Amino acid sequence: MTPALLIVTTSYPRTGDGSEAAGSFVADLAAELARSMPVRVVAPGDTTAVEAPAGGVTVYRFAAPATTLSNLRLRNPLQAFAIAAVLRRGSQAVQAAAADGAVVHTLACWALPCGWWARQLKRQRGVPYSVWMLGSDVWSLGRIPLVRGFLRTAMRDAAVRYADGLQLAADSRRIGGKDVEFLPSTRRLETRDPPPPAAQPPYRLCFIGRWHPNKGVDLLLDALALLDVDDWDRIAAVQVYGGGPLDTVVRQKAQALRERGLPLEVGGFLSKAAAERAIAAADYQLLPSRIESIPVVFSDAMKLARPVIAMPVGDLPSLYANAAAGVLAERTDAAAFADAIRQALRRSPREFDAAVHTQAAAFDLERIAARLLARLRAPA
Repeated sequence: MTPALLIVTTSYPRTGDGSEAAGSFVADLAAELARSMPVRVVAPGDTTAVEAPAGGVTVYRFAAPATTLSNLRLRNPLQAFAIAAVLRRGSQAVQAAAADGAVVHTLACWALPCGWWARQLKRQRGVPYSVWMLGSDVWSLGRIPLVRGFLRTAMRDAAVRYADGLQLAADSRRIGGKDVEFLPSTRRLETRDPPPPAAQPPYRLCFIGRWHPNKGVDLLLDALALLDVDDWDRIAAVQVYGGGPLDTVVRQKAQALRERGLPLEVGGFLSKAAAERAIAAADYQLLPSRIESIPVVFSDAMKLARPVIAMPVGDLPSLYANAAAGVLAERTDAAAFADAIRQALRRSPREFDAAVHTQAAAFDLERIAARLLARLRAPA
């Protein structure tokens, strides 16, 4: 029987509408890994089903609501019941995917609940596993005392622990008490040789992301409201794409800006291909997050040769210290982000070409997959 790799994830595309950026990365990673060995993926779906193999990847779906588990609340009886049902179905799907004994290693994307499911498989069948942490694992779920214990156990029993951010890796080490390797997440892009950004104003600015407080879309709109007439003369358009719990706030603030006659466009989630086109059509990418590690949209922008105007959160200050691929705000608030936008508008995006190229080199999907395979086949 041919040895197979099992990827267990709560982030995997269902519709291709762009609502799961991390999911797009996992799909691309699975496809890249499948060039070397068969890959099985356990992921949420509308119904429990096994999808026909495609490109060396077989997907085992377990029925789960489109809302992520982190957005459900245990204190709500109905939501608590939904969480329990999803946890049970996910565990059953992992067992089904490994039932024939072909799985030789499990990669859990992400720590909870996927790392726990992978740990169960290890205890029952002896299949070693690795776990890859996202910021939501450590900075959100890790703050809940009981859940933190599950997170620590899932991390400690893993053969290898990864985190997709530098600070996240350090914070994960403090929770688990074991080494955590930094491994960036990134997507495979289809756009080749994108046109360069504009050399002079007016510039096009673009935000792509969830409309969630962590992503700071409200801060972005507040910052835009602080720009003056001279600033807006340097802007051809600002595009805001996404969706999420701040939908009403975003649309209200956007409407107030449009009533001033400002060139603001608001749209929904973008497919991966549409997101690439939107970034490549912009001159600056906007990243106003309150909490962040290294988001997929940052690596997308780097590979599409677009500088980023960002908040000084997560690993971005460290990345910009090595190669300033855009403008970093001084603080994490609307006024500071408005100042960062003003600075960018008075510089040419082409000034950042060398730094953007340096950053892009770190997000090579083939290199990341090769590193994973080397460790998964012979975990330390």
